[in-house]
Amino acid sequence: MPTKQLLIIGAGPYGLAVAGYARHLGIDFAILGKPMEFWRHCMPKGMFLRSGSTWHLDALGVNTFERFLEAKNLDPEQVNPIPVGLFVEYVDWFVEKTGLETVPSYVRRLERHDDGFEAFLDSGETMTAKNVVAAPGLNFFRNLPADLIGRLPSGRFTHSCVTVNFEPLRGMRCLIIGGRQSAFEWAALMTEAGVAEVHLAYRHDTPQFVNSDWTWVEPLMQLTVEVHGWFRKLPATERELIEKRFWSEDHLKLEPWLAPRISEPQIKLWPKRSVETCKLSPRGSLIARLTGGATLEVDHILLATGYHVNLPQVPYLSKTTILPDLKAHGGFPTLDEDFQTSVPGLFLTGLVATKDFGPFYGFVRGCPSAATIIGNSIQSQLS
Repeated sequence: MPTKQLLIIGAGPYGLAVAGYARHLGIDFAILGKPMEFWRHCMPKGMFLRSGSTWHLDALGVNTFERFLEAKNLDPEQVNPIPVGLFVEYVDWFVEKTGLETVPSYVRRLERHDDGFEAFLDSGETMTAKNVVAAPGLNFFRNLPADLIGRLPSGRFTHSCVTVNFEPLRGMRCLIIGGRQSAFEWAALMTEAGVAEVHLAYRHDTPQFVNSDWTWVEPLMQLTVEVHGWFRKLPATERELIEKRFWSEDHLKLEPWLAPRISEPQIKLWPKRSVETCKLSPRGSLIARLTGGATLEVDHILLATGYHVNLPQVPYLSKTTILPDLKAHGGFPTLDEDFQTSVPGLFLTGLVATKDFGPFYGFVRGCPSAATIIGNSIQSQLS
């Protein structure tokens, strides 16, 4: 197979955004993966997004979510909050409008050679490219705290991203460990699906049910495109202020539309609690003892413990030709002003870029700017 100028690994929002802009620039590329697979299979039906209608994938600002709504004769207020299924439908529309074709294969191993990269696919094929953009999915970074799961009976807990079909839990009693948006939304959806009892245990105060304000992010995203590397060049104190404000909007608030759904009698909140012990009972149920002395009898435990970037967990990155030269700090890659790693020609985007580019890149809002910066950098190298 001829060598491509660019190989994009991952067909989620960030990979597709880069592909759309690369197509506009005339870069010869291939994109590997199944479009929006994580969103389709690891997010439950009935889930809503926290973003507004202005967030989209198109670096050119043409095939936006709002343009998609216009095509469907929908007003943004009609779809506020945005159903996850509607956003996936938008991405399918974006793929069609931009003429993208993905190779529905997974990369089993990515190797670096003197003249570029070689990807070994699960289909048995190989692909070579001068440059690679990888957008590792959240699935690689499930946060399963060792100290917590060490206290839980094997086989009786799951992470929230693999627990999106609640029918098998109908009539059961469940304990959710975690107290942010996803934990509360899963609790509402599980109760509505017929789960008998849902307990939420978390180590902090209950977040407030108030609207998050993301308007302050917009000028910062524009600044990211206009002034390369501005975030990474900020003094540590200023970066921390931005990160704290983002944390406040994302973690210390719950969307108001969740409040009435959480007030159901089947849902019990246990703030400032954690699991001390968890044992199997003679009946086969789980007896969980919480800090403070409360004891719960449940049938299943759900870990709404989020995600934690740890680059070596990305299984396709070669342990001999890539990882030894891939500089990282705290599990995050060290990136230059163009999202390029310390391995020349290898770019990383999405959640893995948040350390050097800001917390916005854990959300769809960062897609257009990341695509613009990466695409322009690769084009300048090729010209």
